[in-house]
Amino acid sequence: RASARTTPVSPARRPGRSPRPGSPPGSPWQHLRGPQAPPTAPRRGAMLRLPAASRPIITAARRLPRLALARSAYNDAVVDHFENPRNVGKLDKKDPNVGVGVRGAPACGDVMQLSIKASPDGRITEAKFKTFGCGSAIASSSLATEWMTGKTVDEALQISNSQLAAHLKLPPVKLHCSMLAEDAIKAAVEDWRSKQAERDGAAGEA
Repeated sequence: RASARTTPVSPARRPGRSPRPGSPPGSPWQHLRGPQAPPTAPRRGAMLRLPAASRPIITAARRLPRLALARSAYNDAVVDHFENPRNVGKLDKKDPNVGVGVRGAPACGDVMQLSIKASPDGRITEAKFKTFGCGSAIASSSLATEWMTGKTVDEALQISNSQLAAHLKLPPVKLHCSMLAEDAIKAAVEDWRSKQAERDGAAGEA
């Protein structure tokens, strides 16, 4: 009794049709697609090649200033102090009329140094800053030096982080920058006062 089951004949084995060169065994339809190169694993360190149409867009984006890409995240006052910082630099810490305060925030890595120069009566005649940190940290220290100049050391101590944050309109996530500026002001004034006390003590002993 003949079986109803039939075995399909591979197209590559049909009369008058032969597989193309390079067709792997067991691929009867290979002749319809043509020879295929064996897949190769990407080399380590190989870069993804983007379509040619998208390359100009990526190149143009890389040329934009970093701040311009994140400008919407900062207030205009922050951008102004970041692009045009005031009183950048430092004063001679060996000068008895100079007080230096350095404070840092381990959580974000910001480091701020404020230097003030005050007359013997306590009037701040010059203030400088050097800050390593984000745009909000730079803006906070720049604004602090502006507000301190011309004030007495007692008046400078009245500058609070809330005042700096309100002027710069800092978001809650950036309030630590204005707190860092307030701490640096206190440290600079404390250093100046300690130098004045040492000088007065040396003068009294003489």
